[in-house]
Amino acid sequence: MSDTEKRRLLKVRRRLNQSRPKFYAFESWRFVKIKSRWRKPRGIDNKMRTNEKGWPKVANIGWGGPAAVRGLHPTGKEEVLISNVKDLKAINIETQVARITRTVGGKKRTMILEEAEKLGVKILNTRAKPKPSDFEKLEEEKQ
Repeated sequence: MSDTEKRRLLKVRRRLNQSRPKFYAFESWRFVKIKSRWRKPRGIDNKMRTNEKGWPKVANIGWGGPAAVRGLHPTGKEEVLISNVKDLKAINIETQVARITRTVGGKKRTMILEEAEKLGVKILNTRAKPKPSDFEKLEEEKQ
């Protein structure tokens, strides 16, 4: 797929996402115990399942976006989860971007960010980084 075609399909996906409704679990707006995530309605008398007027829309194959750009970041690159410095070396800079997993701690996160800067890898969630000076202070206090 060419770069212009990918850009066009990303634009199409963005436009579809604006008109696509939010899909809810049946009566999740009514009961606190039902989360507002998507769950397929299966009841015999369920009004959402029968697509009755006035009830929320049901997720089905017709609401999907272009298959060629499905799962890609809005920049058009593939997201790769990173949990250590070694994972950074396997990333292709032209076609992939990195996202640090949520379980990575502060010290390892700063090591990953420093290495990514050297390699030229784009990290998506850099805002959640602690300052390296904080770790230096902690290490001084320990000694």
